[in-house]
Amino acid sequence: MVSMIGIFDSGSGGLSVLRAVRERAPKADIVYFGDLKNAPYGNKKRTELDALTAHGFQTLLDNGATHIVSACNSVSVSSRSSCEACQLSYKALIEMVGPTVQRFENTKAHVLVLATKATIESEIYQTEFNNRGIKADGVALPELVQCIENGAEKAYMQRQVRETLENNLQSEHTHTVLGCTHFPLVRDVFEHALQELEKEAIIVDPAEAVADAVVARFDTKGEGTTRILLSAESEVFKTFLTSLFPEGVSGIEVI
Repeated sequence: MVSMIGIFDSGSGGLSVLRAVRERAPKADIVYFGDLKNAPYGNKKRTELDALTAHGFQTLLDNGATHIVSACNSVSVSSRSSCEACQLSYKALIEMVGPTVQRFENTKAHVLVLATKATIESEIYQTEFNNRGIKADGVALPELVQCIENGAEKAYMQRQVRETLENNLQSEHTHTVLGCTHFPLVRDVFEHALQELEKEAIIVDPAEAVADAVVARFDTKGEGTTRILLSAESEVFKTFLTSLFPEGVSGIEVI
């Protein structure tokens, strides 16, 4: 069977993961599905996220994916049940949390996780970190994903991020984990806020650890093809795609 990696996200955020995977595996065949029709996921209830995740996985499988990267942190809790619903082996899935937390093993880090409401309320990051003896706190940025998907003004997003960090980032925090794949798309917003607040917490993009896990666990030999599937049109998505892949990616299919 020809191997194809499927990447699932609620919208544009997974492009940060796609870029990291493509940098490490230029010959991998990849199909990406962004569920823009139902985005954002971060404020939805768990039962709805379970259904959307299973649908996203099945869409990728129906389009040739043999392995899946669940690039939406908000659905990490839903990933195992969604594999069962789609009759996909859990070994054929990589989600965002596990590889990220493993990067911190045997460290004395104290982490602040910035993510969506669904991710923070699930406590999946905090639990995984704490289970490994790593101190971790979590705080939600409930409006930021929608701002990113809508192409909001940077100044407006900077005010949100600065206020959140000012109220929650403590001197003992050594790292800030961008626990939503949308957030690295506006990494400069976080960098600017930290600079303004004169904080030195290291920004961590989970896409790096996830992409390394993909190369280590999946077959990445292929023709280097990339298919982009979306459930709705988005000019903002196209802008991010062009920015992250200036060399070009063949057409977007709305399904």
